[in-house]
Amino acid sequence: MKRTRTSKAWMQEHVNDEYVKRAQRDGYRARAAYKLLEIDDRDRLIRPGMVIVDLGSAPGSWSQVAVQRLNGQGKVIALDILDMQGIPGVEFIQGDFREDAVLSQLEKALAGRQVDLVIADMAPNISGISVMDQARAAHLIELALDFSLKWLKPGGHFLVKVFAGTGFEDIMSQMRAGFSKVHTRKPKASRDRSTETYLLGWQRVAPDDTATANESV
Repeated sequence: MKRTRTSKAWMQEHVNDEYVKRAQRDGYRARAAYKLLEIDDRDRLIRPGMVIVDLGSAPGSWSQVAVQRLNGQGKVIALDILDMQGIPGVEFIQGDFREDAVLSQLEKALAGRQVDLVIADMAPNISGISVMDQARAAHLIELALDFSLKWLKPGGHFLVKVFAGTGFEDIMSQMRAGFSKVHTRKPKASRDRSTETYLLGWQRVAPDDTATANESV
């Protein structure tokens, strides 16, 4: 199939991208690694000994960062509908997070352990129909939030990619009810033209404390 001007322009931009070059040099599977690195440098989310769940993990750059910063102490469980090449120290589950059977498999892998950090860099397959794509993205975020509220230990954190548009305020409201603070983060590695941003649910509050969890910055 002949490439369009748009695809050629994207490829040229990708090849010349500073973060793509850095990822190749540093051994990361995708430029997205630098988004998590920047956020973690600022917020100190990852510490040795943690249990971390990486939702939408493929091709694996966020899992790579998590494993490195755990420094051999802790556990990473990654999940994606796409296959992901193995990473030492990461338990990978391939499946659709929207399916109950896959969620059960993830919960079984936790073996009853509470989670310290959930990271979710998920995005649905793009149809090109804006309303439909926004609804699909919002649904994935809501599922990730539901999982986090169920499995995060008190004081645990939730980092999720969101897109401007339908459902954003609802997601913010739900997160404010479950975390002591909600921060917005737009790392430098996130392309300027992208509508993506990251919401950080800071410190999961116990259910009886949710009435006071409504501060955001």
